[in-house]
Amino acid sequence: MLQVLPALHTGGVERGTCDMAAAIMDAGWRAVVASAGGPMTRELERAGALHVTLPLDTKNPLSMRSNASKLVELIERWKIDLVHARSRAPAWSAFWATERAGVPLITTFHGTYNIQNAFKRQYNAVMTKGVRVIAISEFISEHMLAEYGCEMDRVRVIPRGVDIRSFDPDAVKPERVIKLSRDWRLTDGLPVIMLPGRLTRWKGQTVLIDAMARLGRRDVQAVLVGADQGRTAYREELEQRIGKYGLEGIVRIVDHCSDMPAAYMLADVVVSASTDPEAFGRVVAEAGAMGRPIIVSGHGGAREIVIDGETGWLTPPADSSALAEALAHALTLPPATRHALASRAMAHVRERYTKEKMCAATLGVYEEVLGATRGADGAARA
Repeated sequence: MLQVLPALHTGGVERGTCDMAAAIMDAGWRAVVASAGGPMTRELERAGALHVTLPLDTKNPLSMRSNASKLVELIERWKIDLVHARSRAPAWSAFWATERAGVPLITTFHGTYNIQNAFKRQYNAVMTKGVRVIAISEFISEHMLAEYGCEMDRVRVIPRGVDIRSFDPDAVKPERVIKLSRDWRLTDGLPVIMLPGRLTRWKGQTVLIDAMARLGRRDVQAVLVGADQGRTAYREELEQRIGKYGLEGIVRIVDHCSDMPAAYMLADVVVSASTDPEAFGRVVAEAGAMGRPIIVSGHGGAREIVIDGETGWLTPPADSSALAEALAHALTLPPATRHALASRAMAHVRERYTKEKMCAATLGVYEEVLGATRGADGAARA
């Protein structure tokens, strides 16, 4: 099985690729991944998968065509039976390569993507060209039908999965939580409101800052967890907004965190305030797995993960007043009510959104496609 993606830096696409590579190896198949490389290649090596470095992060049309030829060579050298494309530029190279090599292509539609003009729509449409198309939420499935007319008989909805061995309150040692609290200079005894997500405008950091100003409490602390990834102007804007409301010392930006299970354990309330719809909502599922009360913008894939009023709360997108009201409610939950909500949230995630379920369902799609190939050709490629 060959998976293709631009690179192997931190992100949901990369995480899913590594998880599937390990699952493919565990199933007794050979896992090959092609990308421009990155720090997560080490995870592939630990799983026994093969990584091949190709410049698949390029969007240059000539380079994409050249990558297609390189993928054909890779398919033939390693006797690849199936190619799984996870991003648009590599998907075009994989589409051309699989047509030439005569092997099936599967794609995973990970986001809504920008549709600025007919050219961009056509560029995005490659993600619907697989013999099977995996949608990471019902929201994405509906989006593909509405925007691209994708035939629903080729679509398989497989939500992203949380590693519940890591995202388990019982698996987080107190020392890890204490270290983070010290690193972030949090005040003991004050409730912590947390918004995880890279510093980009649509993640809604400004909505939370405005909500904190409306909340009007000085006995709480809010933490924006995420790197600016070079968006220094937006970071400065957030810091200025914090200063404008006099929230210094109450709202702080703490950059990327490499120990998110411990981070969630610090949180009394987790917020996902995205102003644009999340394709899935990994933060929502992770927070649920950790039993944290979560307040979520009520649109996109995140709406599928939260049962409003039972495992968390939905608020109108970009509505700081509604978010402030939800925060006030969440911060005053009686211990018994909070414990019951945590139990329901953890059970909901474990039933629907685990890494094991995601990998098993994806392997099922692989087997479905290979079975069809065997039926057509008499045998799969050796």
